[in-house]
Amino acid sequence: MLILEILKFIIYMSAIVLISKYILVKTLRRLAENLNLKPKTVGDIAGYATSVPELLTIGASSFSGLIGTSIYNILSSNIINLIQYISTIFLNKNQKYIKNTAIKTDIILVCLTIIIPILLIILDIEVNIAIVPIFIILFAFFKFLNNNTHKLYLKKEDKELEEQEEIDEKGNKKHAIKNAIYLIISGVLLFIVGNLLGDTLEKLCNTFNIPEIIIGILLGFSTSIPELITFFESQKHHKKENDHLLGVVEATNNLFTSNILNLFMIQSIGIIIFTIFA
Repeated sequence: MLILEILKFIIYMSAIVLISKYILVKTLRRLAENLNLKPKTVGDIAGYATSVPELLTIGASSFSGLIGTSIYNILSSNIINLIQYISTIFLNKNQKYIKNTAIKTDIILVCLTIIIPILLIILDIEVNIAIVPIFIILFAFFKFLNNNTHKLYLKKEDKELEEQEEIDEKGNKKHAIKNAIYLIISGVLLFIVGNLLGDTLEKLCNTFNIPEIIIGILLGFSTSIPELITFFESQKHHKKENDHLLGVVEATNNLFTSNILNLFMIQSIGIIIFTIFA
């Protein structure tokens, strides 16, 4: 029954978002703070965390033979991530901080993570295993640019943070272990829900003939909610300490890491799964 499968789709997607929001993202945030990590690193970790829903949905759709769904999922997720990021920057009145060269470079690279899949679709380039090495090389190149521009154009902020770390107490190991356990639990829960979602996706497309582009766009909207949460949280957290730039650095790196993971690594995983099992 179509209505039942749509209801299952909504329930499973909601479960992934809620687990990501209330367990995965928050736990990673606390873990990063316990270890006194820099905003850029916290943004990296948040980017990895908020990409877990995409990993699960793309893995599930690719395993079900719906590689087209995964492409539209990635594209819509990356576009929505950028829109959400820009919205949170303006709502927090932090637009002047994106003039920093390191942040501008990251935003340009993020735009490329949207342009590349659009070109693949427009030029009707077949997404197969041959593109995986190219994606991996591009991932490494984007990370290289990101790391070096931050070193060059955020020297002052990094120095101030290093001085602050000498004053701060060391991270609480007990709390770090507890948070690591929470991460494992959230990973198991997401794996279970991801498998259930995969079965539902296969039925919606193969039994009820719902176009892959529709499924992909819906997934993109749903899996981008955790990013919206972390974009707001990072700027709000540093705003309290009057370190607006650091909040923007964290949010920007969250966006950057999430988008390059989605396109280059998670899409590659989806291609590999599709090639093996489809």
